[in-house]
Order: sequence, then structure tokens, then C-alpha cells
Amino acid sequence: MTLSYQRLYRALDYVFKDEKLLKLALTHRSISGNHNNERLEFLGDSILGMVVADYLYKNFAQEKEGRLTRLRANLVKQDSLAEIARRLKLGDYLHLGAGELKSGGFRRDSILADTVEAILGAIYLDSANINTCRDCVLGWYGERLQQVATETVLKDPKSRLQEYLQAHHLSLPTYSVSAILGEDHNQTFEVQCHIPNMSPVQGNGNSRRHAEQAAAIMLLKQLGIE
Repeated sequence: MTLSYQRLYRALDYVFKDEKLLKLALTHRSISGNHNNERLEFLGDSILGMVVADYLYKNFAQEKEGRLTRLRANLVKQDSLAEIARRLKLGDYLHLGAGELKSGGFRRDSILADTVEAILGAIYLDSANINTCRDCVLGWYGERLQQVATETVLKDPKSRLQEYLQAHHLSLPTYSVSAILGEDHNQTFEVQCHIPNMSPVQGNGNSRRHAEQAAAIMLLKQLGIE
């Protein structure tokens, strides 16, 4: 076992047999275009969604599908995963390119959240056991899962905006990317949200989805419902 990973193994509650998988999970694309954690992130994202959905289904038998979907989205969203990453101190172990190091990438929510998913994908490949992944995920979330039933989880801004417009028989919004700024590894998307008879509003984010949500929030505020 590599000494430098002992603390991380304790935090993860998992010891890798093939440490190269862990190193790959901690390698951001800014340091290597071909040898990075994006494929592991893809795998871990699916495993995370399944584990959380399974937990909610079994533990909240009275909840309807829409509420379960919102609870799951709240648990697996970027903010929640970044919080887990900080608790695990993943920023101390990330392999980042010079540009990301200089801009504080080890603190960026998007990078931290992606790393959690990548590590989960790596644990699955290393253990070949979905139950091991489940135990890790439930341990990482800890009391957060116990609290989820008491939380009021709102629908995302785009959904709230659409429902408001439909309820008032208004045209649905359209979203368009007006600009993509920055380097490939650190992009900012600018998205405009358009509704007939209203001035377009703009939202910014580190992905098109986040920028669209930001634009929807701006429009909800203009309508006086946010």
C-alpha cells in the first residue's frame, strides 16, 4: 500500500488492490487528454444513480415517483458530491494540469464532484462487486440519507419556470448558447432564455445545463416567483 494513500483509503473505507485505478480516478483531463478520469466518471455516475435510487425506493415506500426523482437529483447533484469530496479531502490528491492548479481547480465543485463519481467507477472495477460500491456510497453520504425525508426538495428552476408558464397559458421558453468562454478544461457557458414579449435573460455556468438553470432562475426572479 502506498503510504500517501493510507489516509484516503480510511476516508473512502476501501483499499484498492490495483492502485493504478485510483490514480486514474484522481487524474483530471487537464493533465492528460487520453489518460484521465472521464471514462471512470461515466461509469461511476450510473452506479451512483442506481445505488441512490435503490436506497430511496426501499426506504421511502410511500413516496411517489416525482418526489423520489427530486430526492435523488438533490442527492447526486454537483453541490452534494462536492461536499462529499471535501469531507474525503479529495482535493489533496488530485492530479491537475498547470492551468487548473493555478486557477484553484482542486477547490472547484465540478472537478471535485466528477472525481467522486470517477472513484466510485474505479471501486467497481477494482472490486467487481456492486455491493461494495453500495456500502461505500451509503458510508460517504452518512447522515445525509437519514435527513433526506425531512427536506423540502424543490423542482429545478427550468421545471418550475415551465410549469408556471403552462399554468398561465404562456409560450414555453427557448434556450440558446450565446458564448462559450475559456479553455477546454475550464469553460464558461453563456445561455440566453427567451420568452415572447419579454426581454431575454442570460445565465452563466460551467456547463450548458448549469447555464440554462441560471437563466431560468433570472427569469423566475423577473416574474416575481423566485
